[in-house]
Amino acid sequence: MEQEQTTLPGVQILIPRRIEDARGFFSETWNKETLLGLGIDVDFVQDNHSLSREAGVVRGLHFQAPPHAQDKLVRVGAGAILDVAVDIRTGSPQFGKWTAIKISARNGRQVFIPKGFLHGFVTLEPNTEILYKTSDVYAPDCDGSVYFADPDLGIDWGLCADRAILSDKDRNAQRFADFKSPFTFEG
Repeated sequence: MEQEQTTLPGVQILIPRRIEDARGFFSETWNKETLLGLGIDVDFVQDNHSLSREAGVVRGLHFQAPPHAQDKLVRVGAGAILDVAVDIRTGSPQFGKWTAIKISARNGRQVFIPKGFLHGFVTLEPNTEILYKTSDVYAPDCDGSVYFADPDLGIDWGLCADRAILSDKDRNAQRFADFKSPFTFEG
């Protein structure tokens, strides 16, 4: 597995090796020992799978606060997304900064997003399926979100905010200026 760093320390692109032939391909997308060798020591406890029927669906920006904060390992089973992470660790030199990575079923890339980051994505193709592992179970009382198109963040999603397909939760998410982060930078 190859590993690439992003502009946000801790957020990493992982590229599993693919063995291809006329039938298609085989790829090992997760192996605890392999990740340990790359410096990622996480026990994943939950797998999630979502389908977005249309291009332009935005899910995020989400986080889960302690004591149920989550590391995530995100990949795409069908279609493509622009995956976004925002550093929300108070005191971080990168606080409020974001990175965006295109991942797809075709390119096989995955994104590792540690605790202390907002996470979201926009679908680039219809019928996009996202599969991701988390290091803690979903806990509704710890769930939070920040508005994806907040001008204080200035994220380039590649679409106009009024064209995004959103849930009510994401449409009504808090603004970044009002956000009080439950995470602290430990650099």
